[in-house]
Order: sequence, then C-alpha cells, then structure tokens
Amino acid sequence: MKLAAHPPAEDGVIHAPLEAVDRFCRQVFEAIGADAVTADAATRAMMHGSRLGVDSHGVRLLNHYVTVMEGGRVNKRPDVRIVQSFGAVASLDADHGHGALAAYRAMEHAVELAGKFGIGAVSIRNSSHFGPAGAFAMDAAMKGHAGLAFCNSDSFVRLHDGAMRFHGTNPIAFAVPVTGDNPWLLDMATSAIPYNRVQLYRSLGRELPQGVASDVDGNDTRDPALVEMLAPVGGEFGFKGAGLGGLAEILSAVFSGMRLSFDILPMNGPDISTPRELGAFVMALKPGAFVGEEVFQAGMKRYLDMLRASPAREGLKVMAPGDREWAVAAERERTGVPLDPATCEAFRNFASRFDVVPPFAA
Repeated sequence: MKLAAHPPAEDGVIHAPLEAVDRFCRQVFEAIGADAVTADAATRAMMHGSRLGVDSHGVRLLNHYVTVMEGGRVNKRPDVRIVQSFGAVASLDADHGHGALAAYRAMEHAVELAGKFGIGAVSIRNSSHFGPAGAFAMDAAMKGHAGLAFCNSDSFVRLHDGAMRFHGTNPIAFAVPVTGDNPWLLDMATSAIPYNRVQLYRSLGRELPQGVASDVDGNDTRDPALVEMLAPVGGEFGFKGAGLGGLAEILSAVFSGMRLSFDILPMNGPDISTPRELGAFVMALKPGAFVGEEVFQAGMKRYLDMLRASPAREGLKVMAPGDREWAVAAERERTGVPLDPATCEAFRNFASRFDVVPPFAA
C-alpha cells in the first residue's frame, strides 16, 4: 500500500442547515416507531456532535441507530426510571433504550439532587451507545452546574505495554458554567485517537501519527490498514491514558453492575438484536454549595483570562478546552452541517423509504 504524505482536498461533502438536519432526524425516528422522548434525546445528542465539530458522534450515527432499533438491540419505547436512591446518589435503569435518553434523564436527576445536596451522582444500567459524552456534561453546565459524564464501550484500546484489546475508548467529559461566556468543556476519549480517524486515514491513503495505534501483535503501526487496536492516550507515558480508561470503566460498568468492555458485544454487530447492557455514569456539582457563586465565577474568569492571554509557541494559539468547538459551532450556524457521502446516501435512502424531505437539495 502506498501512503500519501498529505490528504487530498475534501470532496463529496454536502452542507445542510442545522435546523433541517435536526428536523430530518426526528422525522426518521418517528417513522420507525421511536417514541417522542427517544427521538428528541437521540437527535439532541447527535446535533451536539455535528454542531460542535465532533462529527464521529454526530448525525452520521443516524443510520446506525435506525439499524439497531429496527434490529431489536435498542428499545424504541423504553420505560426509563430511577430504581435505587440513597441521599445524593441514584441508579437509573434505561430499559435497553437509547443511551442519550438515559444519559439526559440521569443528568436531569443529578442536577435535581445537586440542588438539594450540592452534588448528585447517577449510575446508568441497561443502556446503549449514548453518542458524545460532552452533550450530557453540557446539559448540566447550561443549568448552572458543573457536569461530568463517563461511559465504557466494547474493547478496542490496548493497555500500556499491552497486546490485546482491553478498554473501550471510554470517554470522559467535564463542563463548567462561565457567566457571560461559553462553558469550559473537556470531552475526550482515553484512546490516543478515535477509530474513525483510522478509517479516514485508510480511505485517504495517509499514514497515522506515530504511537497511536497497533497491529494484531500490539506493535505500533502507522499503516491504517494494519490497525487492530488503538493505543491509550499518552504515548510513551500511556499508563496515564490506560489509568483514565480504567477510571471511566469502573464508574460506568462496576458502579452500575453492567458489562466490562471486554464482555460487551461489538457496536457494529453482527448481532444487532441482543441488548449490549452498557453502563454509564453522570455527576452534577453545584458551585454555590462549595463557595459563593460570585467567588466561583470570578475564579473561572481569572483562570480563563490568564489561560487565553498566555504566550503561545510560534505560529500557534493557546485555547481553553471548548474554544475550538465554539468556533466550529459559530461557523456551522452559517454554513450548516457537513455531511459525508456515506451519510448523504443513508439520508437519501431514508427520505425515499419514509417519504420525508432530505435536509439538502442534492
């Protein structure tokens, strides 16, 4: 395989207005029989990804979600409910419904608990893929609380010095409200790169960066065609990334009694009828329960002002977590959501099958 030094120019991408894409997704979920709350939560989470430039977890997932709902893996009309409570702690059963519905409901309850106790934590059981973790942390931040969200997924990331898939990409998200500004937002996988980056580089014939992926024997490879597993974040210090992956694993799976990453059925099948029994975990913190709200916001402003004004290396710019995403969101309000060719084709098929108008003219 001959690998190119640089990717070719993007082509085959269609931009569609945010509102049109949002409406289309909801219509498709309705057409397959999903209840209104499922359609709303799944669409909100995907649109968070597409609006902020997290395209791997944006509306490209619509096709997958329809497939697993129609296949029986994901319950289209679940009975999502709190099944256990203890002070500021609760457990939510997702009834094998869409993971975004479970995560939004859990964060809503965590915020309610934090309003009473200063902190609220909710474990989620019997869930499914929930999309971008940042969507649920942001949900708390938009209500004046700091929010954390974690989940695990089927194994794809080796341990530091390991030679087998062990953890999932196991994301960690944390969002903090900032008066008069966008929230501070961290949304990261604990793998060095997401697998969709491997797929992209494979299609472009481009080499991967050094130390981000491994072959079947656990050896580093830059050839995306040979990738069998991802490396944990941290490069030569990947024990840090593996440890963070374990943190997400324990909170998501052990605290909920759900499957560990190496016991979870693969996201893309071939079995799309058996529920995967995923776990997740969310937490909300009320700043005013720890220190005066004005003191907290003054601290956040001072922190961000100094961060953004700090010297940068030549030709580069220092940004706070979330700054890139807010810039992308502002741009996409003007230009719309970029839809790759595979997503466009899936949307056309849905439009024809369900007699709905696609979000683009072409």
